[in-house]
Amino acid sequence: MSATERTRLERTVTEGGAEVATLTLASPPLNLFDQAMFDALVADIAALSAWPPRAVLIRAEGKVVSGGVDVHTFDGLTTEQGVRLWQDLFDRISHPIEALPCPVIFAAHGLTLTAAFEIALACDLILAAPKAKFGLVEIVVGLTPSMGGPQRLAERAGSGRARELVMTGDLYGAQTMREWGVVNQIHEDLDTAAVALAHRLADGPTRAHAATKRIVEAWRSGGVAHADSVTPQVSGELFETEDLPQAVRSFLELGPGRATYRGR
Repeated sequence: MSATERTRLERTVTEGGAEVATLTLASPPLNLFDQAMFDALVADIAALSAWPPRAVLIRAEGKVVSGGVDVHTFDGLTTEQGVRLWQDLFDRISHPIEALPCPVIFAAHGLTLTAAFEIALACDLILAAPKAKFGLVEIVVGLTPSMGGPQRLAERAGSGRARELVMTGDLYGAQTMREWGVVNQIHEDLDTAAVALAHRLADGPTRAHAATKRIVEAWRSGGVAHADSVTPQVSGELFETEDLPQAVRSFLELGPGRATYRGR
């Protein structure tokens, strides 16, 4: 448990020997994002960045994933303080999550509002339970989501749907989010499915997964032409890893699907 006891960061090992980190929002019943929750997340994400595992699973305890941000966080802020708040959250939460050199999965089992939803959108894959609901409801206090939610939602679902979700402040179910391309998978037994996927990805070619993230990030920042320009170097570097040549030999000698990876 973190020093503030708002989150819990645990590291386990798959049967194949790959490390998986599970970051849990552990302040039920609402898992509200107050300063203590933000501080705990910042500390956990810094620990993950300093010592990356081969997969990360972000989840929550309690009936809901999160009821949103504690509104006291915004009370009385000046423009300058607001700018610093949002920049700090980008610099210490959203961007470091995206920069982790491994797959990051978010598991949403229930109501997932505001900051929690924005954190989910910074992850690589979002899994949901059938009854999960999602919302960016900052309009209730006269704000717009400012941890990257609108733009990342637009990337996944299109700009029109991003504007609809943010401007109405409505809640949207897991199936709608799946149809919009926001949620990747829906599972009745979400915990089991999320852990299984985290283990599967952790046991895979971690350096190749990191390369995939770098290529997609290049596309996000500069389009197809920019992604094409970085792909030869990013992918070429994989030939000097341990995993690629071993996997090639395994394929040639044993056939597909028999390779084991060490993440190096």
